[in-house]
Amino acid sequence: MFRSPLFVQGIGFLGVIAFIVSYQIRSNRALFFCQLVGLALFTAQFALLGALSGCLSLAVSILRNAMMMKYADWKWVRWKGWPALLSCLFLAILWKTWAGPVSLLAAVASISSTFVCWSNNARSIRLVNLVCASPCWLAYDAIVHSWGGLVNEAITLVSIVVSIARFGWSALGEDPSFSR
Repeated sequence: MFRSPLFVQGIGFLGVIAFIVSYQIRSNRALFFCQLVGLALFTAQFALLGALSGCLSLAVSILRNAMMMKYADWKWVRWKGWPALLSCLFLAILWKTWAGPVSLLAAVASISSTFVCWSNNARSIRLVNLVCASPCWLAYDAIVHSWGGLVNEAITLVSIVVSIARFGWSALGEDPSFSR
């Protein structure tokens, strides 16, 4: 049952829904929560697909997004060294799960999105996802046969453009409710 191709691919399509919602929310805190749910679903899917680099990278990204949800509440989360420390974890995952160049895609996507998270700037988050993280995950998903992931990243790219059109670049700066 848990290895059924329909079940495994269905998990990814549930992740798609969480990510679509995330880019239509103006608040960074809510964006991170919706992405956390999507990341958890894709982590499970990658585990079932045997895509270890992506699975473990997303597991660390769950931690990152949980931290970002508490950015305004917990001073220690605002420490500017977190992106570098988390990136070291992503590099360790890359080294331990190396499956060829495909593993680089998960690492680059994870590291780029991690650094931009600490910018507290919705515009920067969307821009990095638009030009780096989502294209890397798109390629990774195609290689490991995550059809939900492939659809997710394609929709995410369109969704980011829609959010930019909907809110405008000037409205997508720092989230005042998110920073201290």
